[in-house]
Amino acid sequence: MKIVLRLLWYFAFLWVAMLCIGVFVLYSGFFKIHGSFLDIKQAAVKTGWYLPAFYCHIIGSSLILFVGFFQFSKMVYNNRPLHKALGKLYVFGVLFFSAPGAYVMTLFVNRGSWVFASFFIQNTLWVAFTLSAWLLIKKGKVTSHVYMMRRSYALAFAAVTLRFYIWALTEFGHGVNFANNYIIIAFLSWVPNLIVAELINYFDTTRISPIGSNNAN
Repeated sequence: MKIVLRLLWYFAFLWVAMLCIGVFVLYSGFFKIHGSFLDIKQAAVKTGWYLPAFYCHIIGSSLILFVGFFQFSKMVYNNRPLHKALGKLYVFGVLFFSAPGAYVMTLFVNRGSWVFASFFIQNTLWVAFTLSAWLLIKKGKVTSHVYMMRRSYALAFAAVTLRFYIWALTEFGHGVNFANNYIIIAFLSWVPNLIVAELINYFDTTRISPIGSNNAN
């Protein structure tokens, strides 16, 4: 189990780093696909709503992915002030930037009702899990908070897996417009992530207590 988690850790870090770098160098290199994405969204852009939501979502998600990734490390967790500060940044970013931006973007999805449903459900669960995690830690229920944060981050990581599938289909397949490929990857980008998070929670036998407390809820 530890080997599997270690491999997942390295895989996740590689793709999170690539996504964040891709966003902050204006989609150059590997993530040039974002440029073509906006090219096909000109009608949405002209509404005045889409572009602010787009940048709010992708820039917010990049910061969230990077911050959230290190929240699960023991080094950051044991540094309580840092962990709390990064946790607040993550929750604030999800609830007030990235998720609202995603909701607006979802309104302009033009790939059918199933793709719309997938992104809407994913985003709603993301908000619910993140808010629940925040409320749980406020009540001192640390283990439940950690489990909920794993679910939240699994959905945040869908930003990575979605782009991985788009890249893989573009490079090695028939692209995302072939048959029902986009419907498949819309669900594939987050459902397996959530299953992995649930498996990690299920096999996690530790009960994490807050620093300086015996509470292990």
